[in-house]
Amino acid sequence: MTGRTFTKTTGAMCLALALSACAGGEEVSRSDANPADIALQSSPALDPGLPGEQTSSLIADLRARRSVLPQGPYTQLATDVLASRTLPAEQELRAARFRAQSASKNWLPSAGPQVNLTSVGSLVTTLFLEQTVLDNGRKKAERAYANAEVEQASVTLVQAANDRVAEALGLTLTAQAAEARASINDAALPKLDRYAYIMDERVRGGISSPVDARIVRDKLAEMTSQRDLDLEGAAAARAELATMTGGQAVALPDLADLPADPAVEPLPILQARAKAALADAEADAGKAGFFPGLSAVASLGSESDAGLTAQMNQNIGFGTRDAMRAIEAEATAARAAVAQTQEDTARRIAALEVERASKLRQLEQARSLAANATETFNTYVTAHREGQRTVREVVTLLEAQVDAARRAAGLRFDVIRTEIDLAALRGTLVDGETL
Repeated sequence: MTGRTFTKTTGAMCLALALSACAGGEEVSRSDANPADIALQSSPALDPGLPGEQTSSLIADLRARRSVLPQGPYTQLATDVLASRTLPAEQELRAARFRAQSASKNWLPSAGPQVNLTSVGSLVTTLFLEQTVLDNGRKKAERAYANAEVEQASVTLVQAANDRVAEALGLTLTAQAAEARASINDAALPKLDRYAYIMDERVRGGISSPVDARIVRDKLAEMTSQRDLDLEGAAAARAELATMTGGQAVALPDLADLPADPAVEPLPILQARAKAALADAEADAGKAGFFPGLSAVASLGSESDAGLTAQMNQNIGFGTRDAMRAIEAEATAARAAVAQTQEDTARRIAALEVERASKLRQLEQARSLAANATETFNTYVTAHREGQRTVREVVTLLEAQVDAARRAAGLRFDVIRTEIDLAALRGTLVDGETL
């Protein structure tokens, strides 16, 4: 090998290694990173801006959504549960944005090295430069696909954030409902304990049967155990909630009714539309592969050359027509899935609204029954003082009053739970601009 050939080959190999390092290096330091990439990494994940000065109306709609939670402790709770853990969907969205940023430059020339060992033992290195002249819209479809991936990942992020906040709110409701039921038992236990004392005294005096006294004592023990179980359940729910908030303790009042916003489009429908856009872009790219493309190619090396190259990504055969029909059918199926998702989501919303109305009706009935039970209990207490009712009868009425009040307390939180499910479905538990 002559010195001249060695120099030329070595230079080409160094160029090849440099290109390989740029394309597939394992690690790039932060200081060497592109400033545009740093800005993209540090910018908000939910950004309506897309590569090429485009704006996504879908992402803009997601960012414009406002939380229906009352300002104060509950919005702070939502902030804490989202800040305590990085959602995987957020990193998936950032990855999709980098892919879209890369795809936005796919119209620029590409370069690649080729190193061959000849039969005489010499290394021949060639650098190829290629610029697409005609691709029948394939690269445009690739850019559209990458942007649709960003939109789909954005919807996934909003859904994940709303689901996490809904889970935290569910734990809050579980704790509050258990504590409300426990407080009802707490208020009734002194009364029941007093009647248990009266029965014990009556047994000592030989007026009542020991069986009656034991029944009252059993009811007292059962009501105490019921209260303790409620308090344990509330403590468990609050411990889970503290884990979700990173140990942040937030004093939460009882949650009031959440206003509904039927004007916003539910997240499952937006997800289906993003998938349809993906399918359309994939179909356009697939169909473009069945038509010849034209590229300008230049080679730099021991023998430089330049010219035009025509090629096809897909071979033409007897099944080409059916293959193209299959691609179009897949895109049509994705568009049809949007209509199906709209119907399924509308049914889900209707079912939740009916459930909420049913819970409200049951709540009113439970409150009415609880009020009647309290009135009847007070009547029995007066009759007992006048010697017209026995202790067992009064205790039975007290137990019925407690059961009715506990049911009413639980239904109140069930109503709020359905409202949280509706808000999560619509994506209105979290402010979009905070993501």
